[in-house]
Amino acid sequence: MHGQLAEKRLVILDRDGVINQDSSEFVKSVDEWLPLAGSIEAIAELSTAGYTVAVASNQSGLARGLFDEESLLAMHQKLHDLVSAAGGRVDRIVVCPHGPDDNCDCRKPKPGLLLELGRHYGVSLEGVPVIGDSLRDLQAAAAVAARPILVRTGNGAMTAKQLPPEFGGVEVFDDLAAAAAQLAAR
Repeated sequence: MHGQLAEKRLVILDRDGVINQDSSEFVKSVDEWLPLAGSIEAIAELSTAGYTVAVASNQSGLARGLFDEESLLAMHQKLHDLVSAAGGRVDRIVVCPHGPDDNCDCRKPKPGLLLELGRHYGVSLEGVPVIGDSLRDLQAAAAVAARPILVRTGNGAMTAKQLPPEFGGVEVFDDLAAAAAQLAAR
């Protein structure tokens, strides 16, 4: 895959609130993992427009014992299957399994997950679109000089109202489909 990325562009997506419905009770099972309207098609659009699509997601429900790795893998298989059926591909999914107090390097807003993807693909993350619905997604993107993009789904509408001044110029879209359409047009 490393050689193929030279011909493609990388885009990194958050999961909960961007691709699928988020829940304050956590998304704990494949049955609770419900894609947001248009998100699966948006990923397929990015794929066919020449993007390598990766997902970077905090999954503290693992550390909290709310679901196990098998359940998480089933959710991700559902994502892969739906995107594949729509004619696209999710190339890689990386997760932080730690809780908020674990002081790891991978839990967003820290950039560990993004750095892991950069190492995997052997690319600089400078200017790489990172699409999220929370300030921590934008902060992780900024920490690696990526291009933070906010969607109003999930926590995004609230995040958009509370953006600190350093994120005043961030691109904001209604949802992943709108962001994908803009990226695919370039």
